Amino acid sequence: MSTVTEARLEPTGRTRINRGRNRAVADRAELLDLLADALVAHVGVQAPGTDGRPGHPVVLPTAYAVDVDGPDAGGTLYVHGSVAARWLRASVDRTVCVTVTELDGLVAGRSAFHHSMNYRSAVVIGRARLVDDPDERQHALDLIVDHMLPGRAATLRPSTRKELAATAVLAVPLHEASMKARAGGPVDEPEDVEAGVWGGHVPVRRVIDAPVPAEDNLPGLAVPDDVSGAGRTR
Repeated sequence: MSTVTEARLEPTGRTRINRGRNRAVADRAELLDLLADALVAHVGVQAPGTDGRPGHPVVLPTAYAVDVDGPDAGGTLYVHGSVAARWLRASVDRTVCVTVTELDGLVAGRSAFHHSMNYRSAVVIGRARLVDDPDERQHALDLIVDHMLPGRAATLRPSTRKELAATAVLAVPLHEASMKARAGGPVDEPEDVEAGVWGGHVPVRRVIDAPVPAEDNLPGLAVPDDVSGAGRTR
């Protein structure tokens, strides 16, 4: 039997790519690589109405983490937020759409129509569950911290009861997912190439700068390895 990382992406009707199918990614390992590289997810949910007004879609950014061996089908994607957040309360036991995108380049075509971007983008659709098991919630929060700064969670004091009471974690199955990617230069019309206009692409990368210490650090504190290691290019 294939492991989660070896399995092929088999989108359902809700995540199947219809337009630009040549950019569809079938390898689940590439999806996991993207989720490991990116830092921000956007969660889309239908928020309930207030003051007699109808509900409306809401898409909000959030930190996240992935546990490929998590308890949900295909592994688990964790997101977190304040227990007071309306979007988070509206997501519990509801179908949500989580998207993650990394911009890899700007494509300069020889016509406006053929300008594009190089990217990797994933869509995950699933029923979000509230993580109420204390051990799983702590595990998820540690993963989210370590996704930003690998190794950081182990250096921190335990969360207080007040902090945990103010924080909610949602789990979304990774089973129902799809991914698209584009790389390389423009695909132009032959006559536009012959016209002599320059075409190509501009690679884009994220550079994380050196850590800046807080003004209230105790004297003599060196930047720890788990933070200094974040000064890497993604």
